[in-house]
Amino acid sequence: MMNPILQAPNVPLAADSNAVVNYQRDSRNYITQLFGEQLPTIANGFFNVYLSKGIIVQPHWHTNVTEMVVVITGEITASVFNPFTRERLTYRLKPGQVVVFPKGWFHWFVAETDDVYVLTIFDQPTPDIVFGADFLAATPPEVAHRAYCLDEEAYARAVASIKNDAILGPPIGCDTQVSDQSTSPSKTSVSPSNKLKS
Repeated sequence: MMNPILQAPNVPLAADSNAVVNYQRDSRNYITQLFGEQLPTIANGFFNVYLSKGIIVQPHWHTNVTEMVVVITGEITASVFNPFTRERLTYRLKPGQVVVFPKGWFHWFVAETDDVYVLTIFDQPTPDIVFGADFLAATPPEVAHRAYCLDEEAYARAVASIKNDAILGPPIGCDTQVSDQSTSPSKTSVSPSNKLKS
């Protein structure tokens, strides 16, 4: 069946994917987008993600889309939690390499070099996004204690500083240095077959 949008006399077939800024942490770390709202003829959608070394796209998942990340420049370490095997899979990616985050799988990635540019392409025109920050901030301390035996006061202090809108982290002003350990794979979850060869 023919898409009725394609039959319109002035059907839009081109758009500027840099015209809409989705999020900006600073001048070197920002996200632009192209989705159905900007280009009604698009059958998918994507973010242009620009990062400097050590910046993370915060942990999140999508309820309605599968995401494919294509590295254009720089290098990233991408991690995804497999809900079936309960393992974290981690991949170091260089230009031209790709990782897929299936719908509903918790994931994040970190810039390992400066001047990272990746495309994050979705299989639907608009993704729903659930951020880990929202999940953590919405969990009451008494629930964290009851479920995981976490100290309620310590948990409340830990999540109080979470900025839910900090899509690219760490937040500006955070005094914690990003360590190499933050992106290293866990010993039990990543086998050599999960690592891409350069």
